[in-house]
Amino acid sequence: MRTRYDNSHFDLPGAIAGFESINRYWDTANNIYAAKLLPGEFYVTMNGELITTVLGSCVSACIRDTETGIGGMNHFMLPADVSRDGKAWGNTPVNAQTRYGNIAMERLINVILAGGGKRHNLEIKLFGGGKVLQIDTDIGGKNIDFVKRYLYTEGFTITAEDVGGNRPRKIQYFPNTGRARVKSLNNLHNDTLTKRESSYIQTITKTPVEGRIDLF
Repeated sequence: MRTRYDNSHFDLPGAIAGFESINRYWDTANNIYAAKLLPGEFYVTMNGELITTVLGSCVSACIRDTETGIGGMNHFMLPADVSRDGKAWGNTPVNAQTRYGNIAMERLINVILAGGGKRHNLEIKLFGGGKVLQIDTDIGGKNIDFVKRYLYTEGFTITAEDVGGNRPRKIQYFPNTGRARVKSLNNLHNDTLTKRESSYIQTITKTPVEGRIDLF
């Protein structure tokens, strides 16, 4: 069944500062407020919202504190940015830097911890990394390898995953409960997704980024 959107049903709950630009709406199919992510974005909620995205070669980490329910999702395209020079970032947590996995992971975890989450309570699920682009480099595989190494190095355990393969995925994540739903999509009907990812790769590899962030 197609998800229906209704932005006038209720007033949206307040977003954490910096996330006002994320597309949010009332999802009538699931009877819940929802946030929809595009590549390079992430979102954290304390309000029991649904977070959703569509992944091709990109990877999303879904992370929440199992005690408080605060949690979120990221959506990154390339494994790591190694050009960071220590300059300060802008005030918003959602900007060009989160196109890279190392920064997207750090920022997602830090916002959850800043909101009261505890490292030892974090539950982590991984999705995406499909081989859907007709290019020689397996970007999806590199994203998967990166995020698993990152989590291992930081001492985190992966609770569940659905990664790899050759099809895009639609993800729905409910941080309040930890429930995650995955729908496999047919490549033949997702030309828009592959074109978007191909264009996105070309754009982000030509645009410099700066700044750094450390885990608490």
